[in-house]
Amino acid sequence: MPLYEHIFLARQDLSQSQVDALAAAATEIVESNQGKVTKTETWGLKNLAYKIKRNRKAHFVMLNIEANGDTVAELERQTAINEDVIRYMTIRVDEHEAGPSVMMRKSDRDNRRRREREGN
Repeated sequence: MPLYEHIFLARQDLSQSQVDALAAAATEIVESNQGKVTKTETWGLKNLAYKIKRNRKAHFVMLNIEANGDTVAELERQTAINEDVIRYMTIRVDEHEAGPSVMMRKSDRDNRRRREREGN
């Protein structure tokens, strides 16, 4: 099966549980169409480079997906309809990244630096 990375940005005023529910709904869409979500990462609330639909921040979520093109098309259709999602992008990849993504490693590195700074 082809491999995809699906990333969506959710509105800034949503709670973390609502963002998790959006990720669960996307997972359900994929799995109901004979696909499989191998990894879900929530990157947190981040600043945007420019306003998108009156939002200066957004919750970032990434899904690693194994599915056919019809499943991805249905996921994108459902995502586009959802008013809580302000942007999304799905790309086909040759292989999924093993372990945490670059964004998660950056977050860990930033947290470690912050703890070291506060300790000194």
